Amino acid sequence: MSALQRQDRFTIHSKAVVCQDVDLKGDITIGSGTIIHPKATIFAIAGPIVIGSNCIIEEAVIIVNRKKETMRIGDDNIFEIGCRVEAPSIGSFNTISTRARVHHTARLTSYCVIGPGSLLVPEEDETLEEYTVVHGGNAERRVWSGRGRIQEADLRRKHLDYLKDMLPKFNRLRSGDVGVPVSR
Repeated sequence: MSALQRQDRFTIHSKAVVCQDVDLKGDITIGSGTIIHPKATIFAIAGPIVIGSNCIIEEAVIIVNRKKETMRIGDDNIFEIGCRVEAPSIGSFNTISTRARVHHTARLTSYCVIGPGSLLVPEEDETLEEYTVVHGGNAERRVWSGRGRIQEADLRRKHLDYLKDMLPKFNRLRSGDVGVPVSR
């Protein structure tokens, strides 16, 4: 079956909040509690995408899997407005900031931060260590001590709770059940 003939297959957990005008293509699984804002784009071009639980994917975010292997996105990640991510593996508790770009040659472990407008394009495959912070146009790096991690996790939970209440009031949602594909 060619890429053009492949049918879109979306598995959206019943506790996920996915707005109706999200552009989904390919084999995509969305975990419990994940929030996907309007105008986000998720394309599983070559291989499937599995998004963990309690992630926040904001407006104009583009997530693309161009590799045949499954793109796995862990739990509690935040993808801020206008970022583009093609990394085949993303751990948990990462922040991809506004208008940042992560190339398919990069892999993120956990607790990494890609700063606003940063461009992470390693020439060879690279896996970022936990607590790595990438910032600036030259993708400069430093290591975060992890201090304040618990407070940040609490803030993320409050952010999720707020979005779960507010997004359905002002946007139409895609419905979904655990394990039931939603076809276009």
